[in-house]
Amino acid sequence: MTRLLKSRELLLSAAILALILLVESRFRGFAAPGNLTAVFNDTSVLIILALGQMAVILTKCIDLSVAANLALTGMVVATLNAAMPGLPVGLLILVAIGLGLVLGAFNGLLVWLLDIPPIVVTLGTLTIYRGLVFTVSGGEWINSFEMSAGFTALPRATLLGLPVLSWVAIAAIALAWLLIRLTPLGRAFYAVGGNPHAAVYTGIDVGRTRFMAFVLSGGLAGLCGYLWVSRYAVAYTDVALGFELDVVAACVIGGISIAGGIGSVGGAVLGALFLGVIKNALPVAGISPFWQLAISGAAIILAVAFNARAERRAGRVILKRKEASA
Repeated sequence: MTRLLKSRELLLSAAILALILLVESRFRGFAAPGNLTAVFNDTSVLIILALGQMAVILTKCIDLSVAANLALTGMVVATLNAAMPGLPVGLLILVAIGLGLVLGAFNGLLVWLLDIPPIVVTLGTLTIYRGLVFTVSGGEWINSFEMSAGFTALPRATLLGLPVLSWVAIAAIALAWLLIRLTPLGRAFYAVGGNPHAAVYTGIDVGRTRFMAFVLSGGLAGLCGYLWVSRYAVAYTDVALGFELDVVAACVIGGISIAGGIGSVGGAVLGALFLGVIKNALPVAGISPFWQLAISGAAIILAVAFNARAERRAGRVILKRKEASA
C-alpha cells in the first residue's frame, strides 16, 4: 500500500482526476466523454514529443530543439504540398519523419563525436532550425487554401470514434513501451543515464546510445511537424514557438529525472495529459492563455524539487548521521 502511494504514475493519475472533477464542479460538461476525448486529441502531439524527449533525458541529455525541428519539418512538407499537390500524403509523411531523423542525428553526432554538452548543442540547433524555417518559407505563411484536401484531412479523419491524430499518439505510446521495456536499446537508455561509466564496462557504447536517443526524438518531432501543420492547416515561421518548454515540463512532471536513468512511458504520458487538462481548463475558467508558460515553468520547478527529494539516496543520510555522531 505504501509503495502504491509513492508511485508517481498513481499520484499523477489522482491529480489529473481531481483536476477534472474540480473543473467539472464549476463548469458542467468538462468531464463529458466527448470533451475528454477532445482533450486527449489536443494533447496528442505533446504526448508524442514527450516520448522522444523521455528517451533523451533517460540518457542524461536534453533536446531543446524538438519544437524547432517540428516547425522546420512542418514547413518543408507544407511547402512541398503547396508546390506539388499531387504528391501522396504518405510520401510527405515519410519526408517529414526522414528530415526529423536527420535533424535529430545532427544533434546526436555533435554530442557524440565532439562531446559538446547537449544543452549547448540543442540551443544552437534550435536557433539554426528556426532560421531555416524562415529561409524555406521566405517569411511567408502557407494557408489552408494552398494545401491539398488530403494533406489536411488525415489527422482529422475519424477511426472507431477517435481522430487519426489520437490513434497515432496511442500507437506511439505502445511502440515506446515496447522499445523501452523489451529491447536492448531501451535498457541501454536506462544504463547510460544511471551510470555511464558502469555502462561502458557492460559493453554499452554510451555515445552511440545517446545518438540513437536523439535520432528517435528527431524522428518523432518530424512526424509531429506534419501532424501539426496539417491539423491546423497553416504553416508559418513561429509554429510551436516555445513548445519545447511544454515537452520538458511533461517529462519532468511525469517523473523523468533530469539526472538520467529514471522514468517511464506511463509517467511521460501522464505528465503530458496533466498539462493538457490544465491548458484546456484555463480557457474554460476564463484565465488568459498567456499564463500557460508561467504555469508550465512553475510546474517544472515544483516537479524537479519533488524529484530531487524522492531521489535522495539513503546512503548520504547515513553518512551525515555518522559525521554528526563523530
